[in-house]
Order: sequence, then C-alpha cells, then structure tokens
Amino acid sequence: MTHLGRILIVDDEPKIRSFIGRALTAAGYGTEFAASGAEALRSCAAARYDLVILDLVIGDMDGRQVLGELLSARPDQAVIVLSCVADVAAKVDLLERGAQDYLTKPFSLAELLARVRVRLRGEPHHVEAHADDGARPADLGPLMPPLAAPRSPGHAAAEVVSAGRVTLDVGKLVADIGQGPVPLTRLEFLLLRELAEHAGQSVSKGSLLASVWGYDFDPGSNVVDVCVRRIRSKLGFDLIKTVRGEGYQLVAR
Repeated sequence: MTHLGRILIVDDEPKIRSFIGRALTAAGYGTEFAASGAEALRSCAAARYDLVILDLVIGDMDGRQVLGELLSARPDQAVIVLSCVADVAAKVDLLERGAQDYLTKPFSLAELLARVRVRLRGEPHHVEAHADDGARPADLGPLMPPLAAPRSPGHAAAEVVSAGRVTLDVGKLVADIGQGPVPLTRLEFLLLRELAEHAGQSVSKGSLLASVWGYDFDPGSNVVDVCVRRIRSKLGFDLIKTVRGEGYQLVAR
C-alpha cells in the first residue's frame, strides 16, 4: 500500500499515540510508534522515516537529548516537536537544535495535520486532498466527510436543509438566516448541518468531532470551538448556544 509518507510517533502516553496515529492513518500516512526515547532511537537506526513527531516529555529520556542524538545520526531527519511548554525561548531553543517545527499542547488536530502536510509537501497528494475547502491550513481536518448523496440525478444542487431560522443549501455550501446567503467553508457547513439536524438539542463536542472530523477521542483539541466561533462570526452569535458541560445547540426558533 502506498502512503503519503512514513511517520514515527514518539510519545509515552498511549491515548495520545493512538489519537495521532489514527488521524495520520486516515489522512493517508503510514505510521509507526515508539513509547520511549530509547525505542525511538532504535527505530530510527533501523529504518528511515519521512517525519518524526516527538513529544518533548517522555519518561526515560529528555526530549532534547532524543532530538540531539537523532539528528546527530541523521542530520536531514524532519522532526516536529510536541510540548506543553509555550515559552518562546523554549521554541527557539528546539528550532535551533534542528527541529523543523514546534507545536504546543493542547493542539488542534487540524493544525497538526496541516503542519505535517507542510513538512511533507513534496508528496503529490498533500494539496489536492483539501483543495476544495477554501480554508486556510488551520481550518483543515483529517477527514472530509461527503455531503449528503443526491437522491436523484441533479438533486444535490437543489437540496436544502432548514432548521430554526437557518436554511442550508447543500449544493452551494451557503447558509441563510433571512439576510441573504452566506458562504461557508466545507467544515463550517458540515458542523452547522449536524447542529441543524439536532436543532433544539445539545450536541456534544465529541459527537461533532466524530461526525464532522471522523474521530471519537480528542485529548485537548479546540478545533470544534474554533469552527463554532467562525460560524457565529458569519451568522450571528445568538444562532448557536453553548450548553455548559454538554456541547453546542442550534437555537430552534
């Protein structure tokens, strides 16, 4: 099976490894895992990877040491560092040590995928995968679920979904709250349609992540919140209600 790139994920937290691995696999990358610094160094000595995603805090070794030894053996190895430290000096230090990128936890899954694509943009499919979304890299998610299939030839262009005071045009990816059509990105449209299908009910962030991005586990990503904020900025802040401790709800009125 041909992959967009071969990636080693180094993290001592099983859930984080699994989460990142599933996202990258679904996006078309080949993934392997290392639960410790020593294991990562052994893996890199035995095989070549297009990219290493390295958590800075791992149990057996300091991530800086892992980075140093890895780049000493393979100076051209591409590495993205993950860290809970947001300090600018720390970022500069890691970049000067040879890391190609630095992402602070908690991170947006969409941003991680976008940064991976940038590191591996020499591969032929990176831009094509999301060229029709019309969003900046940070808007992109790992999966782009198809819009509703047409019920008959030519139907998709005319299909509309109405709920509360919003009308969604599936064919044009626009929303109308009575003040004219407003264009949305594909992810914004998918999220709003999911809320419209449950108008008046709260929909959890986990459910939105699973239905729109295709994942059911999210260790700190704010991609849903960012998408909701953008929809509110386009259509009004009273259209989507935040249900504390539960999720979001499209106001049905």
